[in-house]
Amino acid sequence: MKIIQATLNHLDELVPLFEAYRVWYKKPANELKTRQFLTERILKQESIVYLIYTEGGQAVGFTQLYPTYSSIRLGRLWLLNDLFVSPEARGKGFSIALIEHVKDMARKTGAVGVVLQTDITNEIGNKLYPRTGFELDSAVCNYYGWYNPDFVI
Repeated sequence: MKIIQATLNHLDELVPLFEAYRVWYKKPANELKTRQFLTERILKQESIVYLIYTEGGQAVGFTQLYPTYSSIRLGRLWLLNDLFVSPEARGKGFSIALIEHVKDMARKTGAVGVVLQTDITNEIGNKLYPRTGFELDSAVCNYYGWYNPDFVI
């Protein structure tokens, strides 16, 4: 396994994985918008994307992180917003390797933690995350407010 930070040079490998991830979340495929979205995040340095490769050099997964802060903890948090491994590569340790890489990066950047959120129905993730040291926080409520109903993906 090899993990690298994605750049614009990796979009041809990243976009199909990101599209498969979005489709898994029941969003319609839109390769052009996906490419634009990822290009903006990378160019503006608004997120960090890591790609993971097999020993044979095939990109099989990615994770995307966004920097944020905790006022209560007085420090940086990393939001692990996206994690995906292609179905044929699952169960081989790629997800765990990506998560461990993220945790190591968080430590190196002096972060106070890594947070993530997933659907209740994500059986794979809900089994994986506790195995990698994440704890379910049942003491908070997540609320969603404004969204643009005219924005169609």
